[in-house]
Amino acid sequence: MANAPDFDVVIIGAGISGINSAYRIQTAFPNYRYCILEARDNIGGTWDLFKYPGIRSDSDLFTFGFQWYPWHKNNPIATGDSIVQYLGEASSKHGIDKNIRFQHRLKHASWSSAHQEWALSVEARGEPTSISARFIIFGTGYYDYSTPLQAHIPGIDNFGGKVIHPQFWPEDLDYTDKKVVVIGSGATAVTLVPKLAEKAKMVTMLQRSPTYIAVLPNASSKSLIDYIMPRAVALRMKRLQWILLARITFTFCVTFPRLARWVLGLRTKRLLPKDMAFDPHFNPTYNPWTQRLCLCPDGDFYKALHGGHADIATGVIKTVTSTGINLESGDILDADIIVTATGLKLQLAGGATIHVDGKAVAPSDKFIWRGQMIQDVPNATFVIGYTNASWTLGAEATASMVVRLLGKMNEGGYSSVVPRVENPEDLKETALLNLNSTYVKNAGSIMPKAATTGPFAPRGSYLEDNFRAKHGAIKGLEWVREPLTK
Repeated sequence: MANAPDFDVVIIGAGISGINSAYRIQTAFPNYRYCILEARDNIGGTWDLFKYPGIRSDSDLFTFGFQWYPWHKNNPIATGDSIVQYLGEASSKHGIDKNIRFQHRLKHASWSSAHQEWALSVEARGEPTSISARFIIFGTGYYDYSTPLQAHIPGIDNFGGKVIHPQFWPEDLDYTDKKVVVIGSGATAVTLVPKLAEKAKMVTMLQRSPTYIAVLPNASSKSLIDYIMPRAVALRMKRLQWILLARITFTFCVTFPRLARWVLGLRTKRLLPKDMAFDPHFNPTYNPWTQRLCLCPDGDFYKALHGGHADIATGVIKTVTSTGINLESGDILDADIIVTATGLKLQLAGGATIHVDGKAVAPSDKFIWRGQMIQDVPNATFVIGYTNASWTLGAEATASMVVRLLGKMNEGGYSSVVPRVENPEDLKETALLNLNSTYVKNAGSIMPKAATTGPFAPRGSYLEDNFRAKHGAIKGLEWVREPLTK
């Protein structure tokens, strides 16, 4: 009898994806040996790393939170600290925290078909170690924590003040009574502006092109559902309500883009200061949901524009000088601090390298099965959330499929399962992530491919995908029965 691997399942990352995966694994397979490898010294992933002022969720917490540990507060949008606290409570209550190995960074994963297991090279508190596993779940998200997306900003080295990237925000940065220019128009910039405006002399959001900024009420009072329904039922109903609301909004925007533009534009015009132009600052050239909608709770972004300490500029940077930014239009933006909120760099597997039988895997050359398993890579799944709904819903659909696959492996005596593409020439390629944002377009050499139809097509919606994961036909996989031999 061959030696069994150290673990049945190893989960990489103790953020939302990893914690959710752990709960589903230990619930479905209580006899499984599993662990979570977390490179940092705390849970939370992105929410523990990013510390810039005002950091908050850009999805509602009723769907961003776990189905098995519902978000129990009334406000749908939460701060980063609140999210980390929530994750800690969830993992502690269900004993998940006992299985987390902190300061354990996966460096390399190597699959052996002969042994039917993964050999993981791990840096454990600075020391190299090895772990073997039957199955891997990559709950690492797709952001590069160590390197931000590098944007070309002419003359940035000329600047005499401080240049800050939100991903590495200094805890001791004092922006009181300073002139701050935030370069960018995505969720990070929209979050930063109202928070910085509370102390700064002036905050200017400099954008090359505008984005849609929608208002979401962030009420802290109870709703009618809370009064008439038992608490557990009320929380489930709120979650379903927000799932449907997000789906309906997205469907409306892509089905009736001109009408959606008009509705969003009308709302924005009503919120702007009278002396601020709608065009060009708030009139995007693309349709809603071609890029992700930005949310501002209770309209805080627009309120900041009324407060006299926030402004917006639209244009192309000609050059950065020692004292500010010159635009091609001739406008000059004085600055003491420049914040480069220009996006995040994507990476897969937390930067770890992957080999199958000694051959390196290039994910961008492979198709992805059901949005989670890479072609020709056995016993490994990658948790990738939705771009048009909360990340956690995608993590939940992924976990549902993993549980089903492991269950079938147990019942059928299979040692591995691997996606196969029999006739790749018959597949028409499409992008995995259906956004044209800069950070997504720059990730073409990183992310796996999707097809237009079949099991290699991108995901659609949570309700559909989760139902398929639990009850739909499983096609496009090869199942292997081999005894563990060494």
